[in-house]
Amino acid sequence: MKLPMFPLQSVFFPGERVALHIFEERYKQLIQDCMAEALTFGIPVYIDNTVAYGTEMQLVEIVHTYPNGEMDVVCQAKRVFKVVTFDNEMDDKLYAGGVVTFLDYIEDGLESQTEAVIEYTKTLYRLMDIPFDHIYKGELHIHKLIHKIGLTLRQEYHLLKMVHQSEQLIYIRSHLIATTEVLKQVNHMKDVIEMNGHFKNFDPLDFKDFKI
Repeated sequence: MKLPMFPLQSVFFPGERVALHIFEERYKQLIQDCMAEALTFGIPVYIDNTVAYGTEMQLVEIVHTYPNGEMDVVCQAKRVFKVVTFDNEMDDKLYAGGVVTFLDYIEDGLESQTEAVIEYTKTLYRLMDIPFDHIYKGELHIHKLIHKIGLTLRQEYHLLKMVHQSEQLIYIRSHLIATTEVLKQVNHMKDVIEMNGHFKNFDPLDFKDFKI
């Protein structure tokens, strides 16, 4: 399948709602074409000076159009794809385009895996003193959680390429365990630092059997 392309240094997962501000002429044209022809477009992840994987996006609405033609738009992330070919200009358009193949995502995650991820996320947020219900309202889809647990762009990109939900859950759980351990150590260091300068009540030592 051939898609118009909008490369970004961002990773988006199926099911996400994405707000974009459109200001370049080529992407103004892309959005106008998507609106007029009900096209979808691809956001390939620009990383390591190349594009190889990305996400198909569907325009949901143009929220606001500015006098200079810039736009605020909302899009829905659909499917993950692998880039087969990439052209800086698609046909006679200003924007890029390319041929893609879509990955088949397999929802094989166990309920116990999801529950473990939620519990570790709660621990992470508690350590950061952030209410967990800011991100968790109702049913939790794993893709809604990924941007909210401190992953780097490279880690999110690694997750994007995984086709098994179970594999994603294992990766996220490992990240959460490592991150919470670091935060626990940091919080302990803060407690130790805050103790300095305060009067301390030491237990007396018994020296009666002490020898040199």
